[in-house]
Amino acid sequence: MTAVQAPPSAADVLDRCRRWTDPALREAVGRLHPWVAEMAAYSFGWCEVGGAPAAAPGGKGVRQALAVLGAEAAGADGRTGVPAAVAVELVHAFSLLHDDIMDGDATRRRRPAVWQAYGTGPAVLAGDALFALAVQTLARAPRGAGAVRLLSAALADLVRGQADDLLFAARPCTGPGRVTPEEYRAMAEGKTGALLGCAVALGALLGGADEAAVGALDQAGRRLGVAFQLVDDVLGIWGDPDVTGKPVGGDLREGKKTYPVLAALGSPAARALPGLLGAPGRADEAAALIEAAGGRTAALAEARAHTAAARALFTRAPAVPAAARDLLRLLDSLVGRAL
Repeated sequence: MTAVQAPPSAADVLDRCRRWTDPALREAVGRLHPWVAEMAAYSFGWCEVGGAPAAAPGGKGVRQALAVLGAEAAGADGRTGVPAAVAVELVHAFSLLHDDIMDGDATRRRRPAVWQAYGTGPAVLAGDALFALAVQTLARAPRGAGAVRLLSAALADLVRGQADDLLFAARPCTGPGRVTPEEYRAMAEGKTGALLGCAVALGALLGGADEAAVGALDQAGRRLGVAFQLVDDVLGIWGDPDVTGKPVGGDLREGKKTYPVLAALGSPAARALPGLLGAPGRADEAAALIEAAGGRTAALAEARAHTAAARALFTRAPAVPAAARDLLRLLDSLVGRAL
């Protein structure tokens, strides 16, 4: 009797897509100015400062996998989506370089951030170069003009989301000027969801999908992005630093208005919370108060709702069954970290 082969796990899917994308990503980075290419390679974990080879922790490759799966969902060979995968990975790296500078984060994946290792000006330059390279990569692909338009729209949304996230810090915790959950959702869709949606939509576009299918996959990826951000917010307060790579309570020490905080602020039980946010040595106390006020529960419920919406959109979008299965498996892996 022939053994039934188990369906691929999310890790299997990521590994397969990475094997196709990594050579093209390295080739693209190699076209940059040597100094800028070294900073880019450092950000990807390929080298140390000075260029010595390294095998430092890199990203999961989620966005590049979504691009490959988008092409497969359209009925094309996954390799058709590799230019899209390279482009979104470059844009993601560009956004992280700039995010670390804006947020003052000194480390990234347990190493000094690029701006710490090379300087702020060089890191800005490297980020700009990665952005330009992403556009160039897509422009050279079949259906490149439409792909560049799609990427440009996602980048505009990403910038709006990042701008809102920065502005939230200066707004009051209570009163008419407070940040609302609705504003948070819009911010998260732009900052995180736009690029995830763009990734799967770009792959589908290069794979020959029609406008309706491309749009449906884009919306599914955006909902996935909001769920991903919500889970990230929960892990930023209560996660295991050995798993997340981030110090526990870091968001609270910075006074960030993440969704668990916003949900808790709406409860009378959290009247003392505004005085704890950003206060030295009070992160544990703030986390306990947020949980008691229902912030953690509310954030996880919201994440589940957006996960269900993403799942429904992925299921309804016209797609090859194997690709749809892999997309759903990847979705469950991304948001199942805290649910």
